[in-house]
Amino acid sequence: MGTISDKVHVCNSLKEAVSLVSGKDVSVERKQAVHGGDANDAYKLFLSNGEALFLKANIISNKDFFRAEAEGVDAIRTTGTIRVPNIHAIGIDDGYSFLLMEFIERAVTVHDFWEKLGTGLAAMHKADVSSFVTDGKYGFNSDNYIGAGRQKNTPKSSWIEFFSECRLRPQFELASRYFDGSFVRKTNWLLDNLDRFLYEPEKHSLLHGDLWAGNFMSDETGQPMLIDPAVYVGCNEADIAMTELFGGFNRKFYDAYFKAMGVIPGYDDRRDLYNLYHLTNHLNLFGSSYLSAVIRTIERYC
Repeated sequence: MGTISDKVHVCNSLKEAVSLVSGKDVSVERKQAVHGGDANDAYKLFLSNGEALFLKANIISNKDFFRAEAEGVDAIRTTGTIRVPNIHAIGIDDGYSFLLMEFIERAVTVHDFWEKLGTGLAAMHKADVSSFVTDGKYGFNSDNYIGAGRQKNTPKSSWIEFFSECRLRPQFELASRYFDGSFVRKTNWLLDNLDRFLYEPEKHSLLHGDLWAGNFMSDETGQPMLIDPAVYVGCNEADIAMTELFGGFNRKFYDAYFKAMGVIPGYDDRRDLYNLYHLTNHLNLFGSSYLSAVIRTIERYC
């Protein structure tokens, strides 16, 4: 298991969590539903002291979502490179599990928002990762989640082995109901031949892991911050590929990122292979509307 920051309380009720964070005489006066992603319910809590907090909630059996999120946010925070929200507490209450964090009032982005997001991500990718993986280079000290799907982070010494065994293979196995025998043989061939397409990076990086447009935001001063991570240590290209999966970020982001990080020739040929992981995860979570994209990608490499 990974570890959660000592600053994160583990509580037996939301009332206890609010008291520990804001004071024993402070209570929740009302809550307002807000957009919080596909996996959880999300609320703005209005407190009796005039402050606000952000609450994510799920069924009790999914309480591990919040342990994983707290660990991932804390990992990014320790790099000291790009802002993440302060997580105050996780716990369970009457019939649900929860995560309590600071409420961020979004502001209009600063004029160089995209450049700052790009350079901040590059700095995170360059940061020391020695504390995040034991007995290997790639992975993480605990498993976590990619959306609502489980994400395996077993440490490996090889990036190609990690991407094969902890990323593609689990998703292919879950998706096998969509594949006939001949197509299963293609997926097996691809797993056995990833070294034809991927490379072993010189620098292993802490990745956000789920870096699409819904998982960054501007803070109250308009500066970029990251939210909802699915962290692990891997090749930085996997994060960049994810940013391009659903339309891409502003060009200024990529210019700033690659100026700071550098680029390895051939990224364009590897991008779709990295995104095959996310496409197959979407197939497993959301159904057959993603099947054609998965098939096209696999057939491109096979």
